[in-house]
Amino acid sequence: MKRSLRILLLLSVPTLLQAQAPQGQEAPVVTLSLEEALSQARNYNPEYRQQLNNLSTANSQVRSAYGALMPGASVSAGMDYTGAGETNFGQGFTRSTSAVVGSSYNAGFFWDLDGTRLLAPSIEKSNREAVSQEISSEEARLRFAISDQYLTAAAARAEVTVAREQVLRNQIFLDLANARYRVGQGTLIEVRQAQVQKAQADVDLLRTVYLEKDAKLELFRRIGIAPPVPVDQVALSDSFPVTPIGVGLEQVLQEAEDYNPLLKSLYARQQGATASVKSARSEFLPSLSLRAGWSGFTQEQTNKDLLLSQSQNGALGAAGSCLAQDSVRVGAGLAPIAPTPSGCYSAVGLDPVSQQLTSQTQNAILSANNQFPFQFTNSPFGASLAISLPIFQGFSRQLRVQQAREFRQDVDESVRAQQLLVRSGVTSRYLAWQTAYEAIAVQADGRDAARDQVRLAQDRYRLGSGTALEVSDAQIAVRRAEGDYIAAIYEYHRALAALEAAVGRPLSQ
Repeated sequence: MKRSLRILLLLSVPTLLQAQAPQGQEAPVVTLSLEEALSQARNYNPEYRQQLNNLSTANSQVRSAYGALMPGASVSAGMDYTGAGETNFGQGFTRSTSAVVGSSYNAGFFWDLDGTRLLAPSIEKSNREAVSQEISSEEARLRFAISDQYLTAAAARAEVTVAREQVLRNQIFLDLANARYRVGQGTLIEVRQAQVQKAQADVDLLRTVYLEKDAKLELFRRIGIAPPVPVDQVALSDSFPVTPIGVGLEQVLQEAEDYNPLLKSLYARQQGATASVKSARSEFLPSLSLRAGWSGFTQEQTNKDLLLSQSQNGALGAAGSCLAQDSVRVGAGLAPIAPTPSGCYSAVGLDPVSQQLTSQTQNAILSANNQFPFQFTNSPFGASLAISLPIFQGFSRQLRVQQAREFRQDVDESVRAQQLLVRSGVTSRYLAWQTAYEAIAVQADGRDAARDQVRLAQDRYRLGSGTALEVSDAQIAVRRAEGDYIAAIYEYHRALAALEAAVGRPLSQ
């Protein structure tokens, strides 16, 4: 009977292996390496791209600080209009006025120089360096987030493999229990026990497959893109061998001290705070101000007839004054202003006969009036240089100096706190990395022992000297041991990724 049982089991194994092969499962059509995931994350991760935007603003602030040291220039132009009316001189004397249009321009440059402007580029360059290091810190955080999730997905993939092996073991156990029951060497209780364990293994496989898909979905979310194909068609191409730890704690701590981006960001803030103190103190020093410019204007009367009439009245008045003065001068025995009476009229542009403005004079008056909008009358060039030395401003400068000193002290303490945090974090994660490495060997021994236990229990049960309970316990133990071994492997790599995140860059091993 034992011989027939062995033959039945040998015939059932090929059929069992064929049944366990995936049927209708599509092969992955997209592979994704860790380096590809990191590259895509740098291009598409929203949080990282938001941090990158800050660098453009920092560059603009540096450029603006240097621009404040250069002279400025300005140009302005305008037009004005005054309506027609009458000018009242008092005591009933009025004068009609024409509507007037005018235009003007001003062009100039200015240069202000003081201690605040001189130190601003140093402050802004320190701030830009701080922003750059903060971006590097965000990149290190992103690298850890992607690496950690990639490892999670890879571990889930390994768990699926283990779950499939466990389903295969339980199917063998079920077939063995059925075979023993059919030949009268087993009981129905053993068959039912094997069926329960097989169902539990099937459910465990379903759950691990789901967890693998969910881990891939989370990986793509962290990258910042949607999966290009269904996640079950995405294969993670990287493998993660375990290598001995080849770097000491002191070397890792030194790398963190030299390269941690958050520390370097605070160092830059420290330099900027020192420059801010100098800038606040510079308010006690003189400041220089230079101004220079050009200007011009136009003014044109729109009522040309009124302009000519007023010009003629003015000319007649001037001619009458000339004639009166000549009469006085001749009576006093002096030479007249004009050699002849008509000369007084000609001198002011009047025709001696008609006593009207000559056409030449009218054209000259109209031509001189025709200025709007671009026939400017230029004002003389002007320039000024001033040196200002503030004496007392209500202790506001002392307040700003004190505030700058306190800010620098705060930054100094932030640097010290970050140094302690980095040192503590790096040390803790290095120890976790060491522990994870040592745990791998222990879990490997436990896995090998559990596999031997399953093999021995199956052989004893097949030969009739063992019980179904022994097989059941051994299969539960091997599933747990293999899961623990996988967890130890990927815990080692997660610990390494966490250590590199604490340092701020990949380790030099």
